[in-house]
Amino acid sequence: MNTSKVKTSIHQITNAYKAKLAAYSDDVFQTTPPIDGWSYSEVYAHIFDSSLLSLLAMENCINGKGEDKPTHFAVKLILFFGSLPPAKKYKVPKRLADRVKKISKTDALDFILEFEKALEVAYPLISNAKPNSKTKHPRLGYLNAKQWFRFIEIHLKHHLKQLVRIEKSFQQSI
Repeated sequence: MNTSKVKTSIHQITNAYKAKLAAYSDDVFQTTPPIDGWSYSEVYAHIFDSSLLSLLAMENCINGKGEDKPTHFAVKLILFFGSLPPAKKYKVPKRLADRVKKISKTDALDFILEFEKALEVAYPLISNAKPNSKTKHPRLGYLNAKQWFRFIEIHLKHHLKQLVRIEKSFQQSI
């Protein structure tokens, strides 16, 4: 896995989140979409909170606080292909769903900037991580530092698609 390419991709995706954030009105940002589910606000709260938690898990691997556990083959395929399998809707684990709340656009931008700062601190340390030091993801099982880093990219892309679905639902309801 080329972590430099993954980092570039994460920056591009994060910039897309920033551009979309700037385009949403404050009211629409907080509004539950016609397709139900999360508002833009809740998506931003989830994705950047989860990304920060993923960086923390990655840092635990880097610092040798992980376990020597196998990574499931299906998870390796997800990481290789760079996307989650198609599904109507993924259910967020309860402990993460409980953290989701509506936030303001300012809070969302602050979250993005906090994530970017934490990413810049953690990224150079990935090469120090032992491949067998893994921490548990709530759905995917045990991941090492490089796998967590790739997961962050995949998860960010996944929710960017969710924002597009929300946008379409608002356009169709007009």
